[in-house]
Amino acid sequence: MRTIKRTYKAEYRPIADLITYSPMPTRSLRMIDPFLFLNHHGPQRYSPGNNGLPFGPHPHRGMETVTFILDGDIAHKDSGGNNSVIESGGVQWMTAGKGLIHAEVSSEKFKKEGGPLEILQLWVNLPAKLKMTPPTYKGLQKGEIPVTFSEDKKVKAQVISGDLYGTKGPFDTPTEIHLSTLFFEPEGVFSTRVPAEHNILCYVIKGEIKINGEIIQSLHLVEFNNDDENLRMEALAESIVLFGHAKPFNEPVVAQGPFVMNTLEEIDQAYTDYQQGKFE
Repeated sequence: MRTIKRTYKAEYRPIADLITYSPMPTRSLRMIDPFLFLNHHGPQRYSPGNNGLPFGPHPHRGMETVTFILDGDIAHKDSGGNNSVIESGGVQWMTAGKGLIHAEVSSEKFKKEGGPLEILQLWVNLPAKLKMTPPTYKGLQKGEIPVTFSEDKKVKAQVISGDLYGTKGPFDTPTEIHLSTLFFEPEGVFSTRVPAEHNILCYVIKGEIKINGEIIQSLHLVEFNNDDENLRMEALAESIVLFGHAKPFNEPVVAQGPFVMNTLEEIDQAYTDYQQGKFE
């Protein structure tokens, strides 16, 4: 079985009135290559007449953002002309590539009516050869994303990208990133095989799971050793887990603000290009 290297508790970092937990990066964990950053917003309930999410227009270059809407919604708009409202259970995948400006706010309906909100955003690195690829965006609602089940039928997996149990995710990534959201019933068992050279992303959003006899509680991220292909998780309660894996890029990572490049010079160029209006 794949063994655990270390577990990390997400740090509490509220953004205005938005409850936010940050599993990565923290003072203890920089990244799990090629997964760079993970924020967990909520769960919380917004009252009617709220201001919604605070993420107004801002740029990105050199990476991808994957946004999981567990509850509530996100209204996305970007400089490439993409415009969508993705609701509970949906996912957005944006490849910033050479540069994009986007806003992620709440819909007018959510701001007027309020309601529950819980959202995760993951940043995935791009290798040097793809840093300046043309930007793309795709948003899918819950019903457009396939699901599959564990052998005991007690774990439902929403397959986002890559493949799981023979089900292919609808997001075609420029790098081979496998991502799924796992919904466990109590005592549900999830077993899979992951190439030993792949790094695993495993974050417990809700509930409590057991891996190799070790109990992992909610708001904890698990870092694994690269020592075996077999992985097994068992839920001790109703649980939700963000699960992914990918081959590490093993490249220098220089991140400043919304830009992720390989050198400081490339970061400086990103700021210059943005200030000169060269982003789409």
